[in-house]
Amino acid sequence: MSPSTSFDLQRNAFGRWVFTPAGGTAVENVQVVCSFPLTAPQEAISIVGPDGHECAFIAHLDQLGEPQRKAVTAAIEERNFSPVIERIRAVSTFATPSTWQVDTDRGPTELVLKGEEDIRRLPGTRRLLVTGGHGVVFEIRDSSQLDRASRRLLERFL
Repeated sequence: MSPSTSFDLQRNAFGRWVFTPAGGTAVENVQVVCSFPLTAPQEAISIVGPDGHECAFIAHLDQLGEPQRKAVTAAIEERNFSPVIERIRAVSTFATPSTWQVDTDRGPTELVLKGEEDIRRLPGTRRLLVTGGHGVVFEIRDSSQLDRASRRLLERFL
């Protein structure tokens, strides 16, 4: 299907996303995929059918109306689960592996840092990605905005 911003995206009774192009047939169980979720989260977005074929391409979220933008954003957030670390309460040791107790935007949790390479800086920003032992990628949006105690703990690993 050609690139289009004239469509409807809604959940069905089973909680799955359904894509309906203007004047077209509904496609159930679609996935909304952002090509560059870390560096350009609002650009190059595809709605992909269960067969892997692209149903629609969205160059930028600003092209969409408010209902479409909300639905697409919700679908992307579901797919790109990435809790945001707001505070580092404690670390078990300053060597790896190390168990971190953190507060995230989704509540307190514990993660295991296997190696220092599990902390990655995004180029040109203060954003950090911290990969826990179970494969969940946590985000620190701006390391300079952490409280002083959290920054001190984090600096021991950078």
